[in-house]
Amino acid sequence: MDLGLTTKRALVTGASSGIGRACAVELAKEGARVCAVGRDERRLTEVVNEITSAGGEAFWVAADLSTEAGCSEATAACVARFGGIDILVNVAGAAQQAHVLNELTTELIDDALGLKLYSYLRLSQLAFPYMQAQGWGRIVNIAGAAGTGPTATNLPASFANVSILNMTRALSDVGVKDGILVNTICPGLTNTPRTREHRRVAAQRAGKVADEAEIEAAIERAGRDLPAGRMCEPEEVAVVTCFLASEACSYVQASAIYMDGGARRATP
Repeated sequence: MDLGLTTKRALVTGASSGIGRACAVELAKEGARVCAVGRDERRLTEVVNEITSAGGEAFWVAADLSTEAGCSEATAACVARFGGIDILVNVAGAAQQAHVLNELTTELIDDALGLKLYSYLRLSQLAFPYMQAQGWGRIVNIAGAAGTGPTATNLPASFANVSILNMTRALSDVGVKDGILVNTICPGLTNTPRTREHRRVAAQRAGKVADEAEIEAAIERAGRDLPAGRMCEPEEVAVVTCFLASEACSYVQASAIYMDGGARRATP
C-alpha cells in the first residue's frame, strides 16, 4: 500500500527515544521529511544519523516543550527547514507516579499537564494554520492507556491522557472541514526506556533495590499476563502512526486506537 508519505513534512516530538524515536524512523522510511524534537541532543543526533544513513531526510531540534517558547521554537525550525508542516506527531511527555493518598500533589499534576497536554495543544495550535492553508494535515497524539484506566498511583498521567482524548475530539471537529484528521493512539505496556524507569521508581517506592535483571523479568511477566501474551514494541505503534498520518487514512478521525494487548476491558 502506498501511504502517500513521500516528501510529507513531519514534526515528531519525544523523538529521542521510545515511541517517538520509532515514529520518526518509520515516517522517514516511508519517505517523509522529519523534524525530530526532544531534549537530549546526543540521542537526537543518533536518531537523525540513523535516518540519514538509510537515505532519509531529517534534522533535530532540542527544545523544552513544556514552555510556549520551546513549542514555538520547534515549529519555527520545522517551517524554516521544510516550508511548512503536514504531519504533527505528539509523543513528548512522561508523568511521575504518585499514590493518591500520601504522594499526589497538584504540582505533580501540573508537571504532567505541562509537558503532555499543554505541549500537544500548543503545537497543534501552531501547526493548524499551515495545514489549513494547504487543505491537508494529520495530527497523531500518543496518549497512554492510563487515560481510561486510572489507578491509585497513575493519576498524573491519567489526567493528562484523558484530557488529550477530549482535545483530539475538539481539534478534529475544527480541522476536518480543512482536510485535517486528528486521532490518538493509546499504547499500554510498551518496550521502552520509560517503562523500565516506571518499574525502577515503583521498586524504590516499595523500599526495594531496583535490580535491573528483576526489572526486566517483571516487565516480561507483565507482558505475558496480557491477553496478547507480550508487551507492545515501539515499532508497532510507529506503523499505526504512519497509517494515521498518511493519505491512505481518509476517514478515521477523532478516534482513539488502543494498543494495549487487549488489557482494556471497557466496551467499546
